[in-house]
Amino acid sequence: MVLSFLQIPNQHNAGAGGHQPAVFRMAVLDTDLDHIFPSSVLPPFWAKLVVGLVAIVCFARSYDGDFVFDDSEAIVNNKDLQAETPLGDLWHHDFWGSRLSSNTSHKSYRPLTVLTFRINYYLSGGFHPVGFHVVNILLHGGISVLMVDVFSVLFGGLQYTSKGRRLHLAPRASLLAALLFAVHPVHTECVAGVVGRADLLCALFFLLSFLGYCKAFRESNKEGTYSSTFWVLLSIFLGAVAMLCKEQGITVLGLNAVFDILVIGKFNVLEIVQKVLHKDKSLESLSMLRNGGLLFRMTLLTSGGAGMLYVRWRIMGTGPPAFTEVDNPASFADSMLVRAINYNYYYSLNAWLLLCPWWLCFDWSMGCIPLIKSVSDWRVIALAALWFCLIGLICQALCSEDGHKRRILTLGLGFLIIPFLPASNLFFRVGFVVAERVLYLPSVGYCVLLTFGFGALSKHTKKKKLIAAVVLGILLINMLRCVVRSGQWRSEEQLFRSALSVCPLNAKVHYNIGKNLADKGNQTAAIRYYREAVRLNPKYVHAMNNLGNILKERNELQEAEELLSLAVRIQPDFAAAWMNLGIVQNSLKRFEAAEQSYRMAIKHRRKYPDCYYNLGRLYADLNRHVDALNAWRNATVLKPEHSLAWNNMIILLDNTGNLAQAEAVGREALELIPNDHSLMFSLANVLGKSQKYKESEALFLKAIKANPNAASYHGNLAVLYHRWGHLDLAKKHYEISLQLDPTASGTKENYGLLRRKLELMQKKDV
Repeated sequence: MVLSFLQIPNQHNAGAGGHQPAVFRMAVLDTDLDHIFPSSVLPPFWAKLVVGLVAIVCFARSYDGDFVFDDSEAIVNNKDLQAETPLGDLWHHDFWGSRLSSNTSHKSYRPLTVLTFRINYYLSGGFHPVGFHVVNILLHGGISVLMVDVFSVLFGGLQYTSKGRRLHLAPRASLLAALLFAVHPVHTECVAGVVGRADLLCALFFLLSFLGYCKAFRESNKEGTYSSTFWVLLSIFLGAVAMLCKEQGITVLGLNAVFDILVIGKFNVLEIVQKVLHKDKSLESLSMLRNGGLLFRMTLLTSGGAGMLYVRWRIMGTGPPAFTEVDNPASFADSMLVRAINYNYYYSLNAWLLLCPWWLCFDWSMGCIPLIKSVSDWRVIALAALWFCLIGLICQALCSEDGHKRRILTLGLGFLIIPFLPASNLFFRVGFVVAERVLYLPSVGYCVLLTFGFGALSKHTKKKKLIAAVVLGILLINMLRCVVRSGQWRSEEQLFRSALSVCPLNAKVHYNIGKNLADKGNQTAAIRYYREAVRLNPKYVHAMNNLGNILKERNELQEAEELLSLAVRIQPDFAAAWMNLGIVQNSLKRFEAAEQSYRMAIKHRRKYPDCYYNLGRLYADLNRHVDALNAWRNATVLKPEHSLAWNNMIILLDNTGNLAQAEAVGREALELIPNDHSLMFSLANVLGKSQKYKESEALFLKAIKANPNAASYHGNLAVLYHRWGHLDLAKKHYEISLQLDPTASGTKENYGLLRRKLELMQKKDV
């Protein structure tokens, strides 16, 4: 659907459609911006081409980035993207792949966004991030192009007839606002982070819904009520699609209502307030209510919104998600005053990110923004500044006698405030303090207000060249910032380290840097960051768990046990910490305590194959063979591809002389995991002992082909040949095994036996 709206009706008549289209004259604001864009007005195609190219160039650097931060959970670890998961499951799972009915679900219901990830996965042939990033960049470019139409509606457009053809022109104000939107650095998280696609898709359908609603007023005069109703219903449908991409999308219905009442209907709030105060019954601004058009459209919008919320509530299954204090500390404050002050401070920080997007961070939780606990805190100045500006703008929007100015300010504030409401903590607790991604749509309103401000300044000052320089400077600086910030989002290491200068008190920043270092094998540096994370947040159980794991691997078992014990005391249902505590206690030979810890882990996470595997190892150490086999069997039932559990079952049965059972388990395992060379090796050993030499040889050779540098594979194949009587082949593989591992005493001994046997055979021949 191609929409281009460069005219808005200027009056309303009676009737269900309600409005005669009227052509706006060129906005005064456009003339004021002549010095910034001194050339003739660009036709829409060229304006959109310029905006689209600029938007793509700003974020192109992220095209070959990795999956970073939340991408791992929402994409790489999300089974909903894979072909074996039925498509129908997408409608019952949240954004992260968990069932919505689960108490642990975040209730983020975005099936259409997940569907696009699944299509990306299919077309890319797997988890190749380039395809995912390219789609995000192109989406932002497309949305920025669409903004030319949106801003044409907001600022008012110009049309004229040339040689009998109607030609629509993009106003300079629309072009400037669209460029400001295209290059805003606060959009980097949405574009460079793949999970930001939810915000991009939501914005796309949000804007189409708004433009569709505007279309109702252009078509009403031509085709009557039917056409007008069709576009309103289409707008509601597109709003529902936006909501299925991200919950924020439903707010477009509120924006459409504001647009209809205050802009189309020219509802004069100041006039009504004055006449109510003077008890004047001649409220001319309410005359529009006499025709059924407005009430009918409001009824449609209200019914559509209520229907969406009802369906969303039914799908959600349970109550809202349970967030913790570290996610949103202000919402857990006992004092209502403290909560109100901090919520408003968060609003001012969001406003500052729009004004000065240099201070950007991937996460703003865990101490990044300390709570304001008293009105004497100097940061309350930010609250006062925010509300001073907002109240001034609202008064101008509602009370100005200049209709053009009133329309621009009303829609600018509408775009700024209404899409932000779901993140405001006013209706429900949200799971973040500040999140740059939620500013993608509100930035539309910011761009409107900023462009309007530049136009107003140009009108009342003689230093027009200075203002032009400021505007162009902002565009160039923001473009540079987008390029730099996109580079930081290309890898987790760059992203996490970039946050240190912005939020040095954020425990999660230090935790993520530590985790990244640990994954790369730099345990010493990782320990330092994990310790700092725990120092900044003494209840950070995930940092304690990861630090305890590293200390366990470094054999610092006492401190590891202390950390893990503290973690499970703070969060008793932390199953992973219970399991890791059991591993440490097992290493300390505290077997009863270890078994109890494993049992606690399984109690809090019933489907925990790794814990069953470790429990089996504990039972094997205690020579409780039947219990060990049962534990490993549970692990393979829960996770059929659990190679270690299968291997341990085969080895235990082999060592206890149950060769037939070991062979059966090995064959079962290889049917499920046919390319696992360790399983081939274990089963080959069993078959060799059962004198099934030919089949054993085939498995050994297959395992060696998959892993040619495993000394034990060559050594055991040599033993097979030794028993089988193929002495030359045995000698060959003994020598290869010793080349790979000269310290293998068993192989040396067997090789020595073979050499003595060969020497004896040579003497007999002589």
